[in-house]
Amino acid sequence: MIGRGGAFYDDSELFERYQQHRAWSLNPNIVMEGPALFDELGPVSGLRVLDLGCGDAEIGRELCSAGATRYRGIDGSTRMVQAAQLSLKDTTGEAVLCNIEDLAEPAESFDLVLSRMALHYVADLGGVLRACWACLAPGGRLVFTVVHPVITSHDARESSGEPRQNWVVDDYFVTGPRDQQWLGTRTVWQHRTIEDYVSELLGAGFTLTNLRECAPRRERFDDDEEFERRRRIPLVLLLAGVRTSS
Repeated sequence: MIGRGGAFYDDSELFERYQQHRAWSLNPNIVMEGPALFDELGPVSGLRVLDLGCGDAEIGRELCSAGATRYRGIDGSTRMVQAAQLSLKDTTGEAVLCNIEDLAEPAESFDLVLSRMALHYVADLGGVLRACWACLAPGGRLVFTVVHPVITSHDARESSGEPRQNWVVDDYFVTGPRDQQWLGTRTVWQHRTIEDYVSELLGAGFTLTNLRECAPRRERFDDDEEFERRRRIPLVLLLAGVRTSS
């Protein structure tokens, strides 16, 4: 089985494995990606927020609690949207079924667009980033994370079930779709270089404001061995930009 995009998570067994992965206290999203992302987002009070590939929208609940005036999450997975709607219950947030590639929100209707670990599923990244630019108000920000290109370049994982200890960077400058092992099955990620991501961001009309590789922070780990393992190679790439032109 090879799953593509958000619909990859509509398989019941895969969705359950994803939930278990997210619940792991040393999940890289918790100990590496999340801290860097929240540092970059900063205060969100008064902001209108669009979340691309919102998943279960746990972050949406947090942003609403932090004072965001609007939160709208979109995801291509029916199961994820259902989970997101539960997360957003009793908040002003909403979650709707929509593929990221079909993004077409009204002009200047958001102040912040974010996306967590989703845009590496998207083939036409430039088209999505241009749609983000169009729906942001002048001065609005885009912040997104993806699987780091050194990971997407080549899949050398073994199926032993043991923590991964070896990584191979190969065909780095050969960009395009990659068949990858993820959550016990196969899926398709789009491999791009760091330079590609920056070029696409600039080409869509944004000014690059930050680039981070989400290095592990010692205080986030209660396991020395896992901390040292995560220092060996970057897992996540974060880019931030601002719409400075009209």
